Amino acid sequence: MNRRSFIVSSAAVTGGLAVGFNPFQTNIVRAQDGSPELTAWVVIQPNDTVIIRMARSEMGQGTITGLAQMVAEELECDWNKVTYEYPTPGTSLKRKRVWGDFSTGGSRGIRTSHDYVRLGGATARVMLVQAAANQWKVPASECVAANSVITHKPSGRKVTYGKVAEAAARLEPPKDVKLKDPKEWKLIGKPVKRLDTVDKVNGKQVYGFDLKLPGMLNAAIKDCPVFGGKVKSFDAGRVTSMKGVKKVVPVGDSAVAVVAETWWQAKTALDALPIQWDEGPNAKVSQESILATLREGLGAPQAFVGNQNGDIKAGLAKATKSVEATYFYPFLNHVCMEPMNATARYTADRCEVWVPTQDGEASFAALLAASGLPADKCEVYKINLGGGFGRRGAFQDYVTQAVQIAKQMPGVPVKLLWSREEDMLHGHYHPIMMAKLTGGLDASGNLVGLHVRLSGQSILAAVRPHIVEQQKGRDPLTFQGLADTGEHSFGYSIPNLLIDHAMRNTHVPPGFWRGVNINQNAVFMECFMDELAQAAGQDELEFRRKNMQGLPRNLGVLNAVAERIGWSKPAKPGIYRGLAQMKAFNSFVAAACEISVQDGNKVKVHRIVAATDPGYAVNPAQIERQVSGSFVYGLSALFMQENTVKDGRIVEDNFHTFPSMRISQMPKVETIIIANGGGIWGGIGEPTICVAAPAVMNAFFKATGKRLRDVPLKNQGIELV
Repeated sequence: MNRRSFIVSSAAVTGGLAVGFNPFQTNIVRAQDGSPELTAWVVIQPNDTVIIRMARSEMGQGTITGLAQMVAEELECDWNKVTYEYPTPGTSLKRKRVWGDFSTGGSRGIRTSHDYVRLGGATARVMLVQAAANQWKVPASECVAANSVITHKPSGRKVTYGKVAEAAARLEPPKDVKLKDPKEWKLIGKPVKRLDTVDKVNGKQVYGFDLKLPGMLNAAIKDCPVFGGKVKSFDAGRVTSMKGVKKVVPVGDSAVAVVAETWWQAKTALDALPIQWDEGPNAKVSQESILATLREGLGAPQAFVGNQNGDIKAGLAKATKSVEATYFYPFLNHVCMEPMNATARYTADRCEVWVPTQDGEASFAALLAASGLPADKCEVYKINLGGGFGRRGAFQDYVTQAVQIAKQMPGVPVKLLWSREEDMLHGHYHPIMMAKLTGGLDASGNLVGLHVRLSGQSILAAVRPHIVEQQKGRDPLTFQGLADTGEHSFGYSIPNLLIDHAMRNTHVPPGFWRGVNINQNAVFMECFMDELAQAAGQDELEFRRKNMQGLPRNLGVLNAVAERIGWSKPAKPGIYRGLAQMKAFNSFVAAACEISVQDGNKVKVHRIVAATDPGYAVNPAQIERQVSGSFVYGLSALFMQENTVKDGRIVEDNFHTFPSMRISQMPKVETIIIANGGGIWGGIGEPTICVAAPAVMNAFFKATGKRLRDVPLKNQGIELV
C-alpha cells in the first residue's frame, strides 16, 4: 500500500466545527482505489481494511499510531486491519482545510487533535451501524459495533464494515455524536504495536532520500558557509564535462547546486567546483564575541519580564544568605539521521514536491512561493521522516531550494539531498543562552527571593517576529518551564520572584530544537535549586517540597521518582543520586538518577527513573520508548555536543566533531506513567528530555563536590563512559 500520499476527489464542505473546519462530507468521496470515505479520517475497503488518514507526520515518535488508536477506539474496528495514509495539503485546501493543522511539533501531534480525530471515528461508527440497521430494516438502537462487525442483538445477524461501507458513506453524517467516556476505552491506553514497524524492519519503508521517480536526476548543494553571505561567482565550465553532470545552477543568491545522474556524481562535481563567496560582515563573528555579548546581557539594566511576583529587591535584601551562580548552554544542531532533502518536478503549469516534512502546509507554502504557481497547480506529497526534532517544521529551506533547482530543469524530477556537512553547517540551532541566578535564604533556610536573568537568543524574533511584536519585543517562548502560567509554568512557589530575559540575538539562526527552551531552563533552575538546598543545609528533595506549595502535579512526579530511586535510603557505596523536575508542554516530568564517577571525571550513568504525568496515556509502550529516546538526545547534548563559531561559520561539520552517546553508555531507564486523566492532555516527545541533564549534574556534585555549570561537560574534562 502506498503510504506516502493519496488523492481524493473534491467535495462540498458545509458547516464548521469549533476548531474551524468540518471533517464530514455530505457527498460521497472516494480514495484512489475507489473505496468510500465515511469521514475525512476513515476509508473502509470491501475487505474490511480500515485506512485512517492522518495530517500529522511520523518521524519516529509513534504519533501516527497513537492518533490511529484514538480513531479506531471510537470506530470500534479491528486493529489488525488498520493502516494509514497521509492526505495532501493541496487536497485539504480544496476541501477547506478539512484535516485541519498539518504541523507536528511542540509535542502537539496528539494532544491538540485528539478530540476531532476521535469524533471522526465515532461518526463513522454511527454511520456504519445506521447503514446495517437500514439493510435489516431494524432500529439502529438494536445494533452494536465491535471489532469491525455490526451485530443485531435481538436476531444475532452480523455484517462486517466492508459490506456496508458504501451504503454508510451515502448517509448524512449525524450531528452531536457522543464520544466515549475514558472509562470505556479499550484500545486507548493499551501498548499496541506501531503501524510503521514492519515496513522499517523489512526495508519497505521509503524515506525522502530513498525516493526514486522515473527519469529522476539528483542534486547536491553548497550554501555560503557564513550565514548571511552570498555567492560572488562560480566557474561551471570546470565541472560540466564530468561524468553524469547535467547542469550547474545558482540557487537563490547564496548557494550553488550541481545536477547529475547520481547524487555522488553531483557531489563529486560540486566539491571540484570553484566558488567564490562574499561572506559579508558576519565573517568577523567568533565564539568569543558571541559569549561576550551574552555576558553583557547578564548585567544589562533592560530585560523582558517573563515571571514575577512579590518584591525581588526587598526579598533579596532581607535574606541572611545569598547564593549566586552563572550557567551556560550552547548552540546545538538537530542532527537528524536523514539529512535535509526534497524532490521536485516543475513545469509551466504544475509543480509537485515529495518531502519528509513536519508540516505539510508549511512545505506547500514554500512550494507556492518558490514556484510562483497558484495553489491549484501545486501539490506536496508527504513522506515519513528519518528524524525531525523541529528542523523539518518551521524551516522549509530545503523545499525552496528543490523547487528553485527544478525550475531550471523543467519537466524532470530532481531530488535534492544535502550532504551531512551541509546539514551540519546550515541548520537552525538550539539557541545559545546564559543565565545568572541569585537566590536569598533567611535564617531558617527558607527561600525568600529568586532572580533568574536569562541572556541569549530569541527563537521567535527570528522565526515568528509578529509574535514578538505583539508582545512588545518579548519572546514568551524563552520562558518555557519558567513562565507564570500555561503549559510551561514555573514549578515552585517563591514569595519574591523575578525571571527576565536580556535578548541578545546572533547571526546564527535559532530553531525549535527538540524540547526547545526547557533544555537550558531545566539545567539552570534545577541545578540551582540543588545549590540553594545545599547552602541551606537541607536535603535537596525536602527543599524542593517546601517550595512546591499548591503544585500537586509537580510534586507528584517528583515524589514518584524519589520513591522509586530509593531517595530516603542510602545508596550503594560509590553510587550518587540527583533529581530534577519541570512542567513542559502541559506534562509534568521528573527524573532521578544514579551515577558513579571514576578518576574524578569518568561518569557512568547506571540508572534513570523518569516520571511523566501527561493526563492521558494513549500508548504506554510508546511513551516508555520516547522517554528513553529523549534521554539519548539529552545526555548526548549534556556530555559531548555543541556547535561553535569561528570566522562567522559553524565549526562542527559531522559526527566526529558532534558525537552521540553509544549503546554501551546508555543507562537503564525506568519509566513511571501517571495517567489520571482529568481532561488534561500533555505532550510526550519533548518534555522528559530536559530533566535527565540536571539530575546527572546534581549527582556529579554529590559524587565529587565539584559544581558543573557549563554545557557540554566535555569542555570541563568530563567523560561519559
